[in-house]
Amino acid sequence: MVTWRSTEPQQGQWNRPARRPGHPERGDVPGWVMITLMSAVLVAALLALAGPALEGLFNQAMDKVGQ
Repeated sequence: MVTWRSTEPQQGQWNRPARRPGHPERGDVPGWVMITLMSAVLVAALLALAGPALEGLFNQAMDKVGQ
């Protein structure tokens, strides 16, 4: 007996991302996201701590140029 099977995709079949069951990193935040976030936090912290000193250096340099 020959069984006929449609080659047309089921509704929504092509819109779904391919799933790999049991993938070990499923649900984890990707590494590049963590690196980007940690870098942004580090830059913000350094700027908060060193901001006044950098502003003073900049103003001092501008005063010397203006003389």
